Amino acid sequence: MYIAKNKKVNQQELEEFIAPRHNGILTTFRADGRPQMSPVIMGLFEGHIMISTYPERAKVVNAKRTPQVSVCVLSDNFGGEWVQVDGVAEVLDMPEAMQGLVDYYRCISGEHPDWDEYKEAMQHQDKSLIKVRIDNWSPIASGGFPARLAETDG
Repeated sequence: MYIAKNKKVNQQELEEFIAPRHNGILTTFRADGRPQMSPVIMGLFEGHIMISTYPERAKVVNAKRTPQVSVCVLSDNFGGEWVQVDGVAEVLDMPEAMQGLVDYYRCISGEHPDWDEYKEAMQHQDKSLIKVRIDNWSPIASGGFPARLAETDG
């Protein structure tokens, strides 16, 4: 029987949890206040969650208007642990986004075999970068049955 768990962590423990995970759900807010969620590939760099995207995407438009966002960081196994991170997004468009896109690539995939080629592709695609400063977070959680259901009468 899988028992649900919630583990409170400090910022260092949070960053150790996030660093190897690259799947997330970014929540931004539409003009009418309703949430808009986007599955994203993300990385952690210097205490910020980094998300590569395009300037015309809803998440970019929303984050520029209302920078308060949340990211649900998922484990590779959908049933694995997760954490919700709340913070403030900064959207960088080209050319300001370039160094952040390099940092984003490095924290997910390591060194690129040809950085000039990568930078040229990012420029050609007119990529944007969303940097989320981590301000608050939930306990690291896992799903399952409530602990009370695992208890037995003897």
